[in-house]
Amino acid sequence: MKLIKIIFILIFTLSLLSFSTCDTDRKNNKKDNSSNNIVLIKTTYGEIKIKLYEKTLLHSENFFKLINEKFYDSTLFHRVIPDFMIQSGDPDSKNAQSGQNLGNGGPGYTIEAEFVPEYLHKRGAVAAARMPDNVNPEKRSSGSQFYIVQGKVFTEQELDKIELNVNTTEKRKFFMSFIEQTENLELKNEIDSLQKIKDMAALQKLSLKLEHIIDSAYTINNELFKFTEEKRNIYTNIGGAPHLDGGYTVFGEVIEGMDIVDSIAKCERNKMDRPIEDIRITISTVK
Repeated sequence: MKLIKIIFILIFTLSLLSFSTCDTDRKNNKKDNSSNNIVLIKTTYGEIKIKLYEKTLLHSENFFKLINEKFYDSTLFHRVIPDFMIQSGDPDSKNAQSGQNLGNGGPGYTIEAEFVPEYLHKRGAVAAARMPDNVNPEKRSSGSQFYIVQGKVFTEQELDKIELNVNTTEKRKFFMSFIEQTENLELKNEIDSLQKIKDMAALQKLSLKLEHIIDSAYTINNELFKFTEEKRNIYTNIGGAPHLDGGYTVFGEVIEGMDIVDSIAKCERNKMDRPIEDIRITISTVK
């Protein structure tokens, strides 16, 4: 009996050691995989090296998946806007005719938004393109299209204006949903009636009356959009596209090759912002 007990203890101890070793191996493998987060974009203008972020796992893993499938190879930078961004990832661009309008292609799925406060649209940020809010209220990302921010430097006054514009837009959306609620049907009917007879004076008076109510109701359930001092310092010194923060998922940044991004952003383009000269890419992981 005593011998059996000793054998049982030995087996139990070995199993614990085995579990611990396997668990450590899994952690080490996970660490190794997460550290391998650098990708290389080769373009006809030169090379751009990008680091993908770990906190936007859905986007980073999807990007790696498409790279491994050679999905991006031979796609174009199909949309370029100086002082703003350069965009790629549309599979329809691979065999596109000269001047063909692009930007609607993808892998057939979208990705849930992953907004991380510290991931900004600073100069060099890599973010996912998406369909506009009116058809995509959840702000889901394109399954493949992405853009690299070239951006520009902003003044404090320009950042103040962006804050105001973003908050005004969000409050307007809130108001539209507010008056559609059953308990506010009378208010909606009053607004519709005044609009129908084009009584602008009465509408203005009603608007001023409602402004405080809407502001109070909005701030109870929502935080006002505001740049922190750290973000202001970045956008007034490094630059970027601050008006996109909180609206599009940033999932990486350029660590080498911003001069190539700048060169691409300067290229000649048509009225649809497509470069006249095809700028093709291939993307690979960096071991």
